[in-house]
Amino acid sequence: MVVKVFGQIKAANPQRVLLCFLEKGIEFEVIHVDLDKLEQKKSEHLLRQPFGQVPAIEDGDLKLFESRAIARYYATKYADQGTDLLGKTLEKRAIVDQWVEVENNYFYAVALPLVINIVFKPMFGEPIDVALVEELKVKFDKVLDVYENRLATNRYLGGDEFTLADLTHMPGMRHIMNETSLSGLVTSRENLNRWWNEISARPAWKKLMELAAY
Repeated sequence: MVVKVFGQIKAANPQRVLLCFLEKGIEFEVIHVDLDKLEQKKSEHLLRQPFGQVPAIEDGDLKLFESRAIARYYATKYADQGTDLLGKTLEKRAIVDQWVEVENNYFYAVALPLVINIVFKPMFGEPIDVALVEELKVKFDKVLDVYENRLATNRYLGGDEFTLADLTHMPGMRHIMNETSLSGLVTSRENLNRWWNEISARPAWKKLMELAAY
């Protein structure tokens, strides 16, 4: 059965789900929700995602929202199909889950407001909070130090294999690398830069970039 993904293919959170599907070989259909027109706030979409965000999915009778929860579900349901995104032992799965939580609570929590201020506010003619941006840059620098240390002794965040620990970071990292002036924070760190170059060369990621038409 084809999974319906309600969202905008260029948006980071739907990309997290779509990348999981591409890595796992899961068929999907993107139902476009125009964020610029605030379609995510309309009553029809609020039935799928009561907080007015994207993505949401429909898979038969199953309806889910929250990109990381969706990715975990399908990585588990199709554990034996495509790329193993979970880890092969209970201990490795715990490490993967840990870094998925780190991505949400430390990486994306800083990267998102940076991207909003540096990329999106100028697009809509809104003023940038310069003081906030400078404060967030300092925080982000410290966060990336943790990643650099982790990747000094591990090929990927979860260990020796590419997993959800890496996948969940990729849409946010793309914004940082391609749409802000902050890519130097990554390229100046040997291990972090090596990791990004490797994961962004994966066929599934390249396919997603083609679908998003960047």
